[in-house]
Amino acid sequence: MKNFSILILVIALLTTSYSCKKKQSGTWLVPSDEILDGGPGKDGIPSLDSPVFSPVSSIDFLTDDELVIGIEVDGVIKGYPHVVLDWHEIVNDVVADKGIAITYCPLTGTAIGWDREIDGVRSSFGVSGLLYDSNLMPYDRATESTWSQQRLDCVNGELIGQKIKTYNLMETSWGTWKNAYPDSEVLNLSTGFSRSYGQYPYGDYKTNQGRLVFPVSTTDNRRQLKERVLGVIIDGEAKAYPIAGDETINIIDDVFKNEKLVVAISSQYNFNVSFKNPDDLQFVAVDELPVIMEDSNGNRYDLFGNVVAGPDEGQK
Repeated sequence: MKNFSILILVIALLTTSYSCKKKQSGTWLVPSDEILDGGPGKDGIPSLDSPVFSPVSSIDFLTDDELVIGIEVDGVIKGYPHVVLDWHEIVNDVVADKGIAITYCPLTGTAIGWDREIDGVRSSFGVSGLLYDSNLMPYDRATESTWSQQRLDCVNGELIGQKIKTYNLMETSWGTWKNAYPDSEVLNLSTGFSRSYGQYPYGDYKTNQGRLVFPVSTTDNRRQLKERVLGVIIDGEAKAYPIAGDETINIIDDVFKNEKLVVAISSQYNFNVSFKNPDDLQFVAVDELPVIMEDSNGNRYDLFGNVVAGPDEGQK
């Protein structure tokens, strides 16, 4: 069973005003007149290029309901709190010897793990200051090419058209994270920058459903504008799963684009994760964090889709 390829958590969050449309030079894969200058300019929002981590037991700046982005690679588990990501948007990290950029857009709430290895070169990513569809546009420092975070591709520059390889992420509250992964490392406040990390910088933006400052090309009224959802993308098409349900952990069997999926959702623990289910296994919820479900063969899975007990222990 394989962990599904990408996690996108959608919520609009940011800012107070936007500047004029900014014409960009060269060929673009998106309409250049829809690219906006967000205001701070290139690297005006500084990425974290030498992130510093502390054990869970040393973290004292988070309340239980604050959100954390989590990653697991080859047994290495790290957490990245929103209160830091809101101010920096990109963390150029190394996880299990793999160069990975955690990209986070406060405007759309999307968190994606990017492979920093491009054409055999380990690059780093910075915040370009540009937005497309209200979404972060990173640039890579090796070629100065500009990327679209939610499109997962390069839209301008030397690497135009190149796709990004992604790593699985999940998002949950600090209370759930520290209970599920008490031995993990967590990005701390030793960033080298002076920021009011304990203070949310954008007022009521993430909860004010009527406030969307940067425009988007497509709107949809089936969900609230800034409701957090899990987005599953297969062959360029997407499906959104909201965090809902009365059960402690709700298991949903689904089929999307002919792919069998299992989705585990918890409003109580504040997570929403999905996995491919090619063997058409049956799942039941297990409330023993980090274990969240068990399949019909007796395998038990954690939040990252790792089999932590059962006949297939050690698989993913």
